[in-house]
Amino acid sequence: MSLKNSMTFGILTLAVCVSFSNLAYAGNWPEFRGPNGSGIGTGTPPEKWDIEKGENVKWKAAIPGLGNSSPVIWDQRVYLTTAVPLGGETKLDKGWMGGSIAPVEESGEWEWKVLALDRGSGKIVWEQTAHKGAPMFKRHPKSTHANGSPATDGKHIVAYFGSEGVYCFDAEGKLLWKKNLGPLNASWSTYTDMQWGTATSPIIYDGKVILQCDVANASFWISLDINDGKEVQRIERGDAATWTTPTVYSGKGDPQLVCNGYKKMAGYSLSTGKELWSMSDGGDIPVPRPVIAGDLFIITNSHSKSPIFAVKSGATGNITPKGEETSEGLAWSKPVKGSYMPTPIVIDDLLYVADDNGILTTYETATGKQVYRERLPGGGKATYSASPVSAGGRLYTTNEDGQVDVIKTGREYKHLASNQMKEQCMATPAIVDGMLFVRGQDNLYCIGN
Repeated sequence: MSLKNSMTFGILTLAVCVSFSNLAYAGNWPEFRGPNGSGIGTGTPPEKWDIEKGENVKWKAAIPGLGNSSPVIWDQRVYLTTAVPLGGETKLDKGWMGGSIAPVEESGEWEWKVLALDRGSGKIVWEQTAHKGAPMFKRHPKSTHANGSPATDGKHIVAYFGSEGVYCFDAEGKLLWKKNLGPLNASWSTYTDMQWGTATSPIIYDGKVILQCDVANASFWISLDINDGKEVQRIERGDAATWTTPTVYSGKGDPQLVCNGYKKMAGYSLSTGKELWSMSDGGDIPVPRPVIAGDLFIITNSHSKSPIFAVKSGATGNITPKGEETSEGLAWSKPVKGSYMPTPIVIDDLLYVADDNGILTTYETATGKQVYRERLPGGGKATYSASPVSAGGRLYTTNEDGQVDVIKTGREYKHLASNQMKEQCMATPAIVDGMLFVRGQDNLYCIGN
């Protein structure tokens, strides 16, 4: 090969490498459950991996403290929150309600941290302590003081720590602003001493940080200017405590904020804050995030019951159904077979509902007709807190014992593989460009071919 041809070949090779490099970082996972909470990522993560042998494990990073928050990803950075006890070790329970609903009795100070990791290597790029002190409220045995996932638009990284405040950092870890929303007692129903800790995650939309703050002593959603943290809107909701994250619908008509709830599931105009529709009679511990399916909002909640509602985007007024009847504002509804903890996922024309007992039920999104109902391989033995995520025609479900089952998406149930993370897993994974990011109790893993 001549020098000229060699140089040309080298330039072309470099160009191809750069092109593939850009493609590798093309996707983002900016908030809890990815783009607008869809749970759907890009690329095709591996079907099988082996943590002990390192097969299809790109990296493993030790994460200090306790956190049920999920990783969020923008370009070459992975952002994560955690709460680190300064007075010694502590742990998380698992299983149905953790065996007890009484809050954990702890003493001493904690540090609430935001971490940035390099996406390619898992190395910590920066680590910032947002707050230090004794927690204002206690936590559930399965809960942590860092349950809410951060949110990012690439320039801002926003973390919410309940009563310990909202914090916004830039991409280099500089604190831009912080805001105290006051004491937020996330206690079940009217039992104000049943302190379980907040779990809602911030979302970023149209230059604003949006939070749903339903607790025992207050119930509102709030929007803050992302540049300085100043309050833009505060809309009262009149609900009991919830542990859910709202979702933005920006399809037909005025963009609206869709909120799950117990006393009030509702949609609000984002421009005016006006309540557009509402619905009551849900489960008394709302956790799953609303999911957008075209012009429908899928809402499920549980504990005392497990209903599923498919709300029409043009719904108005009170649309609460009577019994098994469907109101005018609903495309369909079901009084049972919903989800307590995991958020459902919509893939193509199907809705997948994986409940905390490991039962996967699939419905036609438009009609609510059941397609199949199967027990996951890890179901019946372990509880599911993490929500399912999907990419490349595969569904990834994670139970608290750390088993990740891979299911082929479609109308027929087909189990592809079971993978063991070898540690307790409560957080929902993230998927970007064929890489699956799984948070265990002690480590964050990047799974990729």
